[in-house]
Amino acid sequence: MSGLSDELRSVIDQWVRADPDPATRAEVARLLEAGDDLGLADRFAKRLEFGTAGLRGAEGAGPNRMNRLVVRQTAAGLMHWLPDGATVVIGYDARPTSEDFADETAAVVRHFGGVPVVGQGPLPTPALAHAVTAHEADAGVMVTASHNPRGDNGYKVYMADGAQLIPPADAEIQAAIVAAAEVTLALEVERQPRVDMVTPYLDAVERHLVAESDEPDFTVVYTAMHGVGSVALRALFARLGLPAPIVVPEQDEPDGTFPTTAFPNPEEPGALDLAFALAERVGADVVIANDPDADRLGIALPGPDGWARVTGDELGLLLADSLLRRTTGDDRIVASSLVSSSALEVLAGRHGVPHGSTLTGFKWIARAGRDTGRRLVFGYEEALGYAVTPAVHDKDGITAAAELVHIAVDRKRRGSDLRGLLDEIMAEIGVFVTAQRTKRVEGSGSLERLAAAMASLRSVPPPDIGGISITTTEDLLVGAVLPPSDVLIYRLLDGSRVILRPSGTEPKLKAYLEVTAPAGAGGTAATRAVLTGRIGALAESVEALLEARLD
Repeated sequence: MSGLSDELRSVIDQWVRADPDPATRAEVARLLEAGDDLGLADRFAKRLEFGTAGLRGAEGAGPNRMNRLVVRQTAAGLMHWLPDGATVVIGYDARPTSEDFADETAAVVRHFGGVPVVGQGPLPTPALAHAVTAHEADAGVMVTASHNPRGDNGYKVYMADGAQLIPPADAEIQAAIVAAAEVTLALEVERQPRVDMVTPYLDAVERHLVAESDEPDFTVVYTAMHGVGSVALRALFARLGLPAPIVVPEQDEPDGTFPTTAFPNPEEPGALDLAFALAERVGADVVIANDPDADRLGIALPGPDGWARVTGDELGLLLADSLLRRTTGDDRIVASSLVSSSALEVLAGRHGVPHGSTLTGFKWIARAGRDTGRRLVFGYEEALGYAVTPAVHDKDGITAAAELVHIAVDRKRRGSDLRGLLDEIMAEIGVFVTAQRTKRVEGSGSLERLAAAMASLRSVPPPDIGGISITTTEDLLVGAVLPPSDVLIYRLLDGSRVILRPSGTEPKLKAYLEVTAPAGAGGTAATRAVLTGRIGALAESVEALLEARLD
């Protein structure tokens, strides 16, 4: 340990003494024996930051990893922040360490005089979010890393309203976690009795969804991506009279090691290959996919060149059209994140329903309209997150799947399909094509380079992108209607839009692109083809801009 500072040596020693897990203590011992100063510094020189909705990171030893001691400290910080005797509902996904982390959390809640309520078995995140309000709890904890790769885990926290944390609660809890880390807890970790959270969730959401009156002639292929969604989704489909999905058998059982895919995310290239192959064999009408904690939904449709994914924005438009048509009331509102397509605002306007644009993250979308007494009937973010019922104040891939299949069944009965419906909607509101580009910054000082790039864009703003003049620039760091955020929005002379923001969790600069035009004489397909070419050229120009500012 000759290359380590005395301060870091002290941190490591204190950690090893407090760590209840022999596996992570052994990991530290191996690093010490190997003289791996860089590995030790990476684990111990900083702490996983509690932000967005909680923690997420690689599993391993030290405060900069997900492990039992970090979970204890996080739960202790949460309990210091909550009122005395707080009730905390706790759920966990199928990753190998998730149930242990849930039991650690329950032990901490009991230690501080609270009441833990632990869900039965690995369960979908939407069921946990619903349980917060169903149990009138003070908070909820979901142990999940969602669609992160194997070897990661996370700790998502919900407030008493059943929605994810928002400022200033996140910063206050982070401060309490740091203080709690100074105290070693003597805990007896025992298995807490389990509570069924899935059945009450299904009871609640069923009331807001449409049941089929007769058995549909429709074939659905479904993949749970080795996650926890399959049992709940199939049960909901049965309740609603929707066609029983044909599951991808290799990916249907919960397995947090994700043996068939390194990246269990429906958006990732190759992740749906098994589903596509099965869909070809059975002649499916649609492929639907949840991510491993079942709070996101991806779909794909057959086409002339094989199976093709529907974008998150296109799926959002399909769901929004349905919800706007079958809900009523002057108090309605729909909402989407500011990086999602502006098509929702146009569609909602045709129905006379206000649209709320929020910062990225469902913690904001779920609360849209609350300050004005409006009722959220639909919310979405382009990254496959959708809220289609008021029973869950978070994104929910299971209810979104049921709503989507109901729409698709109805279209087939009418002699059409979802592609035809998209064309009909865009013939009315205009054609919108969106894309995303990401520039990853590697090496030391990556976060500093990202900050410098955003500062450069502000101090020396580009007059154009790809030769097309920028007509307006909106800097959300200044703050206006939305809370201050490191986001730049460019609107171009040809109606295109470019949004730039650094990732909140990784050293990446993200660009969200949109081009739009009225459907021309050749119809929506011809207009879409033209816009696809335009957005490709725009993407190349944006990549060149980012490359120049990151030099």
